[in-house]
Amino acid sequence: MAFQCEYSSMKQTTSSEHWSDRMPQGMDLEITNHPLTMRQVVNLVIAMDRLKGSQSEKVQSSEFRDEDLLNLLLENALDEQLVLELTEAAPPRGFTAIEPSQQCMLRDHQKRSMVLVKEAMELHAIRLQGGTTDHEVSLNMSTYLDPRPSASAQPVALGIRGTKLYLSCTQKADRPTLHLEEVENTDDLKSISKDSDMVRFLFYRTDIGVSASSLVSALHSGWYISTATEDNLPVEVCLQSESRYRSFTILQG
Repeated sequence: MAFQCEYSSMKQTTSSEHWSDRMPQGMDLEITNHPLTMRQVVNLVIAMDRLKGSQSEKVQSSEFRDEDLLNLLLENALDEQLVLELTEAAPPRGFTAIEPSQQCMLRDHQKRSMVLVKEAMELHAIRLQGGTTDHEVSLNMSTYLDPRPSASAQPVALGIRGTKLYLSCTQKADRPTLHLEEVENTDDLKSISKDSDMVRFLFYRTDIGVSASSLVSALHSGWYISTATEDNLPVEVCLQSESRYRSFTILQG
């Protein structure tokens, strides 16, 4: 097998015999002044690479094939790179309840308790005396993951323990109002779409100081659960500008 290349700077006195003691049997190197082709250059590179790798390797063919060129490009010209496609996780589309719920009781700013008046299906704020605390309502407060997380507010649902009654805020006439609604299938409250009318059962809890919290409607922004200044009146929702108590102490129970 003979390789032809242009090597004008090499002295003409250099002969193929000078290389013969390093060439495997059956191969020879001839240096001429003929112009090179790209295929001949690649032939030469591959041959020299084989000579460096193993002089005892058996020469199978002197013809340079397309497969050889492809392998040469893959091994010597291409750098393998690992490309990771990073995709941002899609935000949740709704509110998802976190189990288990928390049992608690609400006391307003005047330390009045919440009592259920079944005839009117309302909660009233009453100052209970000793021996009458059994009438105080115990609530199940379910906490939710928010599709729009806030560092200061947490969505919650408030259900009366031992019943299927939940507090809700809905529009009535010209203003939002607070209601007690019976939820037949409580599993419907485990996951609530942010565009669903079930959002009426959700309130944003914001802690105020050490022991007080406010509860504002998730459906009607700016409308707070509140109690009147007088005793034994219904718990309602109001705007911040109204003269009602909007903060509560949430007691574990």
